[in-house]
Amino acid sequence: MADKISISNLNFFYGKDQALYDITLGIPEREIVAFIGPSGCGKSTFIRTLNRMNDTIPIASVKGEVIIDGEDIYSPGTDVVALRRKVGMVFQKSNPFPKSIFENVAYGIRINGIHTSKSDLNDRVEKALRDSALWEEVKDRLSTSAFGLSGGQQQRLCIARALAVEPEVILMDEPASALDPIATQKIEELVVQLKSEYTIVIVTHNMQQAARVSDRTAFFMLGKLVEYNKTQKMFTNPEEKLTEDYITGRFG
Repeated sequence: MADKISISNLNFFYGKDQALYDITLGIPEREIVAFIGPSGCGKSTFIRTLNRMNDTIPIASVKGEVIIDGEDIYSPGTDVVALRRKVGMVFQKSNPFPKSIFENVAYGIRINGIHTSKSDLNDRVEKALRDSALWEEVKDRLSTSAFGLSGGQQQRLCIARALAVEPEVILMDEPASALDPIATQKIEELVVQLKSEYTIVIVTHNMQQAARVSDRTAFFMLGKLVEYNKTQKMFTNPEEKLTEDYITGRFG
C-alpha cells in the first residue's frame, strides 16, 4: 500500500540552529504512527512540519520534502488553509473556544462552508461528537459552555472539532499527557477506533501508550531519526542499541 505521507531528507532550522536532521520516513494510510523520544528531541517540531504549523514562527525554515497524496506540501502555491483542513491537529493542552459545545464543533464547518443547511450542520456536529465518543455525554447540554466539561471531555471536544471538517490525517501532540488515567484510556480507545477512517500521527512521552495504540513507532534523539519500525518489533527486538537503551529506561 502506498504511503499517505512520505518525508524525504527533511531538515528544519530555527534561524541558524538546526532542530531536525535528514528525516526520511513513510506513513502508511490508515495506520497509527507514534513518535517517541526524550524531551527536546524534535518530535513536536517534526509533527508540526506535516501541516506547516511551524510557518507561524518567523525564523523557522525547512529543507526537504513532505509529500501527502503525491503533492509536496512545501511547494510554492500550496493552499495552506486547505492543507490544514486535510491534516488536522490536536494539541497537548485542550484548547476549546470560549463558546458553547455545539459552536466549538460547528466553527470549522461554518468557516469552511461545508454544510448545505441548518439540519446538515446539526448532523455534521452530531457525527463529529459521535466519532469522538462524546455525543452521549453532551447531547443534552450542547448550548452550554465548553469550559464546563472535564479535562478529558474538553480534549475529546477538540478532537471532534478537528474531525468536523473531514480531515484525512490527524496529528496529535501528546493528547493525553495532561489527563488522568481514566481519561487517557478513553483517548487511547478513541484513537484506535479512528484508525479505520484516518491516518493518525501521535507524539507521546508514554512508551506504554505507543506500544498500546500504534502500528509503527519512530524513535527520535537529538533531532535525528534513530529507528523507525513496526511497533511490536521495536519494543521486543529493536535494531539499534540506542533504541533498546531508551525503551528499557537506561536514559530518558
